[in-house]
Amino acid sequence: MTDFTPEELEDARVLFARPATFVMGAAKIEQLPEPDLPEVAFAGRSNVGKSSLINGLVGMHKLARASNEPGRTREVNFFDLDGKTRLVDLPGYGWAKASKTTVRKFQDLGRDYLRGRVTLKRVYLLIDSRHGLKKVDDEALEALDLAAVSYQIILTKADKLKKGEAEVVQAATLKAISKRPAAFPAVIITSAEKGDGMAELRAEIMRTTGIAP
Repeated sequence: MTDFTPEELEDARVLFARPATFVMGAAKIEQLPEPDLPEVAFAGRSNVGKSSLINGLVGMHKLARASNEPGRTREVNFFDLDGKTRLVDLPGYGWAKASKTTVRKFQDLGRDYLRGRVTLKRVYLLIDSRHGLKKVDDEALEALDLAAVSYQIILTKADKLKKGEAEVVQAATLKAISKRPAAFPAVIITSAEKGDGMAELRAEIMRTTGIAP
């Protein structure tokens, strides 16, 4: 876990308490907004809890819309944080209920975004702490390494585990990514339900983007 000073944690709290709004969903690479703000993106399996995490970061219940049907996010969704940075929700992967052609289309869109977005500072790859890294995550890890984009793994749904179990998964995850070239060597344990790890993730984003509250 990265260490943050009390001042960094407070500045991050203030930053993420500022107004956050949905900007747009891009279905084609040509539709992306101008790259005029630093961005951080969130990726992960279809049911990993990306919407809940984004909502938890900004303290809003319905900024990012969660769906009962995994795989519904088939666009690159952009959220503006008070004109200072953008949070980007990438299409989920895994067991989306869609044809192979449709799945490939929105996954290719995510890859195009990763390769060509000059303002992208980091990708946060969400992994369900109950399961850890699975084979279905390998393709995402390979794509991130290939794109040479800095990425960091965030463990979600830690409130579903017994005491100490999340730390075991954290250690195993760190070991698994230790030789991956683009992986940031810290794994944050979170629970959008309980708020665990949110302060640290906010501070990590603020440090990564270099913005101030």
